[in-house]
This record gives sequence, structure tokens and C-alpha cells, in this order.
Amino acid sequence: MQYPDYLSELKKLLSKDLNCAESDFDKEENILTLPALNEGRRVYSKEKDFFRMATLGTNAVISANETLFPFLKEFINTKKGSRLFDHPNLNLIEKELNKYGYTLYYPHHMFLSKKRVQPLQAYPVKWFYGREEINPFYGDQRFPNALCEEYKPERPDTIAVCAYDNDKIMGMAGCSEDAPHWLQIGIDVLPEYRSKGVGSYLVTLLKNKIEEQGDIPFYGTGLTHYHSWNIALNSGFKPVWAEIEARKKE
Repeated sequence: MQYPDYLSELKKLLSKDLNCAESDFDKEENILTLPALNEGRRVYSKEKDFFRMATLGTNAVISANETLFPFLKEFINTKKGSRLFDHPNLNLIEKELNKYGYTLYYPHHMFLSKKRVQPLQAYPVKWFYGREEINPFYGDQRFPNALCEEYKPERPDTIAVCAYDNDKIMGMAGCSEDAPHWLQIGIDVLPEYRSKGVGSYLVTLLKNKIEEQGDIPFYGTGLTHYHSWNIALNSGFKPVWAEIEARKKE
């Protein structure tokens, strides 16, 4: 698959996540929907979203609890969707969410595969497949991004790959199947091995492996995580969409 094909598949996925039509992401006006637990969505919670917003750069699609509709209908009516992610607008959304005991979580900048690239470095690696082989790494504080904190059947870690300096792990890239055939890649490199190309090497290997088996790799990071951005770009990813959701206040 090439990038245009992934984009089409992305709209299908986001339409399930946000309970909207695929064509809603091609519109100029912002779209407001009620949340639903649609089959095939990314499963990050067993509950319906209270608030979730995504943009591919033009309009925004928002799936929200009906109690937020009076505020949101007026708030998004005259604003460009991508500008809803600007800090002043997020502040106003945050204030409204606080009334109901919710707060905004971190905005995620998300990447899709644009092209296939070959690694520039070469380090010894070992692959781990499935729950049985990955299980020994759960609870290892060195890999908070490469793996979930524990096995999660709703979005299981399926593949991990480690680079080695003799018998010492330099870093790990792993992927979780967040929706059917959608595998999100995470990367952790030990401090003493950073700035040596280990992250880009492992993410590129894993991205290529995912595509070879017919699945779709994707990647997410924060706005100012520039090391992570560079790893994504070096590995053939392209920034495509942004999303943010609300969580209950602790």
C-alpha cells in the first residue's frame, strides 16, 4: 500500500472512532457527533468518549456527550477546525469540560507511512512475537513507550524488536494492535545509546515488517517531542492528523 491508500483507510478508522461518515473529513465545516462503541474502532476505553476531537488539517470532527452540545455547537460554528487545537481554544474547551469533572488529555500528533525506507544503520537485533515472547518485558521500566504497561487483550502488543550491544539491550521498538490491522509503533532507547540512530533503525525495521505482513503501521507523539518526530520522519512516516480526548479528573 502507498500513502493515498492509507489515507483512505484512516478515514474509515476515524469514522468508527468518532461515529461519523468517512466523507465528514473532506468537508469544510466542523462536524459534531454523539459517541458510540463502534466495532473496529481503536479501543482505549470500554466507555464511550465524553469528548474526542480530530483533524486532518481542515475541519474538525468532534464526538461528544450530548451535555456538551449547546456549548460546542456555538463554539465551533465560526472557527476553522484545525485552529480548535490552538491553546486559547483548548483552554475554553477545558473550562467547559471541568464543569462535568473532565479534563483534556495530551494532544497527539499522528503519523502514517508515506514511503518505504531502508535503515541507515545496522545493529544486531532480536525479534519477539506474541504474548508469550513479549511477556517477560512487562513491568520493565526501560520500555514505557515500546510496550503497554501490561498485556491488554483489547489492544495487544504483537511484535517487539530489540537492538543489542553484545548482550545489552540498546533500545526496543514495539507495536500494539489498537484496531484490527492498525499497529501503533512505540520506541524506547536507553540514554547511553541515544543519538546513534538506534531509534530510527528499530522503528524502520518494525514499520517495514508490519507492512510486509499486510497491516498498517502508525505512530504518535507530542508537539515538542522533536527526537520522536525525527525518528518518525527518518523511518518514512508523514504527519497526517491530530487528535485529543477528555478524561475524568483525578
